Amino acid sequence: MQKFDNFINGQWVAGASYAPNINPSNLADVIGDYTQADAAQLDAAVNAAQAAFPAWATGNVQARADALDKIGTEILARREELGTLLAREEGKTKPEGIGEATRAGNIFKFFAGECLRLAGEVLPSVRSGVGVEITREPMGVIGLITPWNFPIAIPAWKVAPALAYGNCVVLKPADLVPGCAWALAEIISRSGIPAGVFNLVMGRGSVIGDPLVNHPGINAISFTGSQGVGGRIAQQCAVNLKKVQLEMGGKNPQIILDDADVAQAVELSVQSAFFSSGQRCTASSRLIVTDGIYAKFVEGVKARMATLKIGDALAAGIDIGPVSSRAQLEIDMGYVDIGKAEGASLVAGGERLQLATEGFYMAPALLTDTTADMRINREEVFGPVASIIRVKGYEEALFEANNTPFGLSAGIATTSLKYATHFKRHSQAGMVMVNLPTAGVDYHVPFGGRKGSSFGSREQGRYAQEFFTTVKTAYTLA
Repeated sequence: MQKFDNFINGQWVAGASYAPNINPSNLADVIGDYTQADAAQLDAAVNAAQAAFPAWATGNVQARADALDKIGTEILARREELGTLLAREEGKTKPEGIGEATRAGNIFKFFAGECLRLAGEVLPSVRSGVGVEITREPMGVIGLITPWNFPIAIPAWKVAPALAYGNCVVLKPADLVPGCAWALAEIISRSGIPAGVFNLVMGRGSVIGDPLVNHPGINAISFTGSQGVGGRIAQQCAVNLKKVQLEMGGKNPQIILDDADVAQAVELSVQSAFFSSGQRCTASSRLIVTDGIYAKFVEGVKARMATLKIGDALAAGIDIGPVSSRAQLEIDMGYVDIGKAEGASLVAGGERLQLATEGFYMAPALLTDTTADMRINREEVFGPVASIIRVKGYEEALFEANNTPFGLSAGIATTSLKYATHFKRHSQAGMVMVNLPTAGVDYHVPFGGRKGSSFGSREQGRYAQEFFTTVKTAYTLA
């Protein structure tokens, strides 16, 4: 079995132990053994990043741009290979995996350009003969903690801007999916970026997560993951006066109004709720449907669910692969039981599937007769489980859409310009979709939410500079 090591100070370094990376579509398929870092290795990675920072922060921006462009070019050239690896280790279908790898390559290409577009300001002073310059400078050493559901895109959209703006990086990917992060590190290792600028430490959060967040050599933390872990990281960063950026999921609403195109509303809802096995923080797990279209919509969703092909993520023609792990499967199945116990009706799916290979397969679940106070409508499931809330009209639908502690993404299906415009303004979400799935965003515009979904500056696009840089004001006497 091939062994994969950490990348520290420009070298591949074995950790304290190794753990297998298992394919959730086929539990007999082990992708490789990936090393597990300990606190001493983490310390070495941070020290290497600190040592590399002064030269990288003030170095030639063209060299920086060239390195990021080279990384993006190689990712795009190898998108099918990387997408296949992604499908194999995380469970997305192969086309989805290739799409995610493509997005990662485009992100590096975008931030290669941003290296050369970091603008400042020159302003007159209120004092005669004094000039004022406002510039942005890198933060220092950034700790990046990434989740398992987008194992190459999310590392890309954190690593690329961090490097573009002159920071050094210590990346800790989710322990469940180290393969894509290792592949990205291997590409970065041949890009011309100096030793110590980028470091990869793989391992369990319980072993190296807290030491990374609390390390005195780390200047800022960017985290994507659960709300519970994110809240703890925020508290730790507050104590240590570190800049922090958190993306923590959602309980995203999809409104379907009486005037919606039924076929369109069904398709975008099924895609939002169930594709990628519902394992997207932007997935719409609350379908809020008005009375006039309710019966047609429910029957349409059930009919579309019956056509979904569930199977090995690498197989051709598959719509939905397995969920990511045994633990996640148990959570998903548990929420179906919770919903039924609270009075919801399971009208489609919800059972574990036994297929040709042993894997974590689940038929997507649709629950009706739910109310807003049920746990199934309050807590993030992070699996292929959707519930329907029936409402009288738009005003009630808007209220229920906003009646959540989360605020990442929200959608509306309607042919009314009036309601679409009103919803875009009054939705309490960071991203709003009109007649589109709630999941699926561009790489060059801001990503993030409100309330319990996000904390700190937005990710992606030019807004990424808000987190990865700090502002300096300089005065000069003429």
